[in-house]
Amino acid sequence: MGSTLGIAYWRLWTSAGLSNLADGIVKIALPLVAIHVTRSPVLIAGLAFVFTLPWLVFALPAGALVDRLDRRRVMLGANTVRATLLALLAIAVAVHVASIWVLYVIAISVGVAETLYDTASQSILPQIVPREHLSRANGRLYAMELGAAEIVGPPLGGLLVGVGALAAFATPVGMWIVAIGALLLVRGGFRLPRTERTTLRADIAEGLRYLVRHRLLRQLAMLVGIFNFSGNATTAILVLYAVGPASPMKLSAQGYGVLLTLFAIGSIAGSFGTERIERRIGRARSLMLSMVGTVVRALVPAVTTNVYVIAVAYFVSGFGTMLWNIITVSLRQRITPDRLLGRLNSCYRLLAWGTIPLGAAAGGLLAQWFGLRLVFVAMTGVTLLSFLLMRSVTDTAIEAAEEAQELGVTVK
Repeated sequence: MGSTLGIAYWRLWTSAGLSNLADGIVKIALPLVAIHVTRSPVLIAGLAFVFTLPWLVFALPAGALVDRLDRRRVMLGANTVRATLLALLAIAVAVHVASIWVLYVIAISVGVAETLYDTASQSILPQIVPREHLSRANGRLYAMELGAAEIVGPPLGGLLVGVGALAAFATPVGMWIVAIGALLLVRGGFRLPRTERTTLRADIAEGLRYLVRHRLLRQLAMLVGIFNFSGNATTAILVLYAVGPASPMKLSAQGYGVLLTLFAIGSIAGSFGTERIERRIGRARSLMLSMVGTVVRALVPAVTTNVYVIAVAYFVSGFGTMLWNIITVSLRQRITPDRLLGRLNSCYRLLAWGTIPLGAAAGGLLAQWFGLRLVFVAMTGVTLLSFLLMRSVTDTAIEAAEEAQELGVTVK
């Protein structure tokens, strides 16, 4: 099974795992360090807002750059920048100048680098793996990424914060350096040939037109936007809902990391179960099934603070999220021309991920004005609305889009 994916894939897989382990530590360490500086819901949620803001303001240029440049070199550059930024943050911690505003600057800068890295990473895969193996390749890659970022990263991040903020920020630096070394072993050029000179603005416009005119991709992007808005509204204030003796759930920092790990365990289970589920019930029904997990993730904390019940909800949500991601990302890679894939991915993520900072901001404001629990209640209602958009996402529509790509025709 591994031989069908090739050695270049497994080197990419190794690098991605290390990069995502570093990501997982950073994303858990930043808010845990921040709550020792401030307990303001707006400032804590604001950290999540600025971390994800680049997906709203920088996604389109990132996609155009990924289609213009060598995609592997973009990934190498992004990891180099992230390692450098975290090294500077570790120095700031060591000399006691790591205020909430320093954390904000680092968060938004790392977020810009992540935008470039993730767009290039998703776009390079069809250049490394045959299209008929994309579902398997994405499943194995996502299992590693989530295992690193969500299973190992959060508890390790919580443990490192317990040791000290310096350890929490210095450790990812070493991981990104090793990830760079693994990616250097992926041989070959990954810059697509261009037949004519165009401006960056024209490239962005072409990618936007492709997404806007492609009904299936447009609807899937809108659905992910809804999921990410609601999910990040709750995630942005979850640390306040869960951590500390005065919080409703009364968890320690380590317990909080373990809770988030349950989501990742569900995701890994989903990565190995997706192919079988997809074959048995079809892709459209599989996507509908995955949406149940999105609702559960917001609904359960709205009605109970029981740690064990919420843990089960996070496991179910993780399984559903992975089911959705593997099916939709593999589909996007199959039905998009290679020369447009970077821009399509970035335009898709502008709709799908641009709502992440908006959700984080909404969660912080709702919590500040009305209390933490209302955020979960409100986001349950938001996710339920997404079922209205799923009615036209059918197996027939998916198969038609794949056939159109093989014939070189755009589906509208």
